[in-house]
Amino acid sequence: MAAAKAKDLVRKPVMATVRLTIPAGNAKPGPPVGAILGQLKLNLMAFCKDFNARTQKYKPEAPMAVSLIAYKDQTFDYVIKSPKVSWFLKQAAGVESASGRPGHVVASSVSLKHVYEIAAIKKEDPGCQHLSIESISRSIIGSAKSMGINVVKELD
Repeated sequence: MAAAKAKDLVRKPVMATVRLTIPAGNAKPGPPVGAILGQLKLNLMAFCKDFNARTQKYKPEAPMAVSLIAYKDQTFDYVIKSPKVSWFLKQAAGVESASGRPGHVVASSVSLKHVYEIAAIKKEDPGCQHLSIESISRSIIGSAKSMGINVVKELD
C-alpha cells in the first residue's frame, strides 16, 4: 500500500511550462495554441475540447490565462484563471480603456454589486480561494480607482 502511494507521488520530468491567454470557449488547434502545443508534441484536440468545456460558463471571447505544464511523456496538466480584474471592470463600466489620468479624469462608474460579482468570480481562482470576498472586493475597488473608475453604492 505504501509503495503504491509512493509511486503516485513520483514526479514526472517536466519538458516545458507555457503560459497562454486564450479566449474562453475558443481554443482551436490553429495558431497560437496549435503552434505552441504542436511544437511540444502534445494532444491538441484533447486540450482544445477540455479547455472549451471548462470555460463554457464565461462570456465568449473573455481572455483566460492558462498555465500549462508539459511533461516528457507527452502528457500535460494545466490551470485556468479567470480574466483579469481590469477586464471585468471595463466590461462592467462599459468602457474600452481606462482613464489616461486616474484621480483627475473619471472614465466611468461601477456599482458595489458589480464589485461583489467580480469578487465572487475571482474567489474561484487558484491562489484566491483562501481570501475572503471582502478582501478581494477591496482589491478590486483599488484597481478601479487606479483605472479612473468610480465605485458607487448604486448606479443612477
